[in-house]
Amino acid sequence: MIPVIISGGAGSRLWPVSRQSDPKPFLKLSDGRSLLQNTFLRAINLGQPITSVLTVTNEKLHFRMQDEYQQVNSSEIACDFILEPFGRNTAPAVISAALFAKQHYHEDEILLILPADHLISDMQAFSSAVANAVTMANEGYLVTFGINPEYPETGYGYIEANKEAPIGNGYAVKRFVEKPNLQIATQYVESGDYQWNSGMFCGTVKTFLAEFNKLSPNVVRQVEHCLNVSPLSKLTTSKIVHLDSNTFINAENISVDYALFEKTDKAAVFPCSIGWSDIGSWLSIAQTLPQDDKGNATIGENILHNVSDCLVYSTSRIVAGVDIKDLVIVDTPDAVLVANKNQTQDVKHIFERLKKTAHKTSELHKTVHRPWGTCTILEEGPFYKINRIVVKAGQALSNQSHEKRSEHWVVVEGEATVIHNDKVIRLTENQSTYIPAGNKHRLMNANADESLVIIEVQCGNYLGEDDIVRYDDLYGRESAVIDKKI
Repeated sequence: MIPVIISGGAGSRLWPVSRQSDPKPFLKLSDGRSLLQNTFLRAINLGQPITSVLTVTNEKLHFRMQDEYQQVNSSEIACDFILEPFGRNTAPAVISAALFAKQHYHEDEILLILPADHLISDMQAFSSAVANAVTMANEGYLVTFGINPEYPETGYGYIEANKEAPIGNGYAVKRFVEKPNLQIATQYVESGDYQWNSGMFCGTVKTFLAEFNKLSPNVVRQVEHCLNVSPLSKLTTSKIVHLDSNTFINAENISVDYALFEKTDKAAVFPCSIGWSDIGSWLSIAQTLPQDDKGNATIGENILHNVSDCLVYSTSRIVAGVDIKDLVIVDTPDAVLVANKNQTQDVKHIFERLKKTAHKTSELHKTVHRPWGTCTILEEGPFYKINRIVVKAGQALSNQSHEKRSEHWVVVEGEATVIHNDKVIRLTENQSTYIPAGNKHRLMNANADESLVIIEVQCGNYLGEDDIVRYDDLYGRESAVIDKKI
């Protein structure tokens, strides 16, 4: 089996923690692991023989995802990637995964399609559901996991099972229906014939491709052409495909439901109760967390006095609440959200307004993750910026230059190797160096065990992140491409 983790979208309803370049799958909950890490761990602990884990995601998130996987991948499962230059919905993502699996593995492999941002609390029930779905998939069906509804939810699509057409321990799909109003959702739940559409699927490579070719042949041709002209990299046991942007843009922007599952006669549903949530809003997060005797769910440090039925989420500071009820309070270093607990779906409107005005809090956090480590903005003004840079053990920034800014580096932890033009400088704690504008430079951490931490002070009349030219890079980002910060 090949678990396929699909990660796309910004998670706009979970702003300010979820950002365009730091989306919902990286959200950490009370167990200290991200939604992405929990998805990965579920995928490799199902009791099924795993060929590899294949992830389809935006190319800007590649290195961050690799880092997330490395932190929990103690079994050293191979992690393959298909990297999209921009989103094209779930049908092109699943088609590219199936074509990739056919080319590099086998058409009889089982694909288990898993969104990266779901929460599943009953792992034993989920493993059993997957085992049943695999049996149905090997009989030629495309299986969707239908969640037995606990209440009439209007935010999910529904699947109507055909109880007169059993397939194994599941049923043929009678129809898929869009998100209903409350009255219709109540009727669905009371009938016992409907399940929530989880967006998780299972089927063999050959069945996926045969049905896609029959029902959405143009999308298959578009994606196949893109894969044929896209470069493939091999790193030890892993494979990475960078989808060609000039051809991928021609792939139809369509969901797997519309392109395949609502048309095929091979669709089956396995009803299950697995403690599932798609973590679509701050309210859904509050419902998954432990609550105190007054109904409050909290993450981070807080002091609450006469507070009830609230969610308080803090990443770095203590949050105090007095005489409040039914609120969501989310604190991050550069933005605070206060919302009515029952209206958290509307947070997406705040995100869209920020995005429309290109406000930086829609795109990035103060701390930005890079392949070599992290960069945190500590303070900034019109002509200066102060950063805390952490370089992971054995990693290095690109050899680069800046036209409009100079940089001062002070080592606060570890030992730095600096290449300044052609000169090699070694700096230990409390030592510094100065890089004038226009000079080639590179920061390296030669220590294989410990991180390097420096304070960087940038000075200049322009401090935009596009003032960078790379000459060579460990992570394949060299060229005259102008990019985000190192």
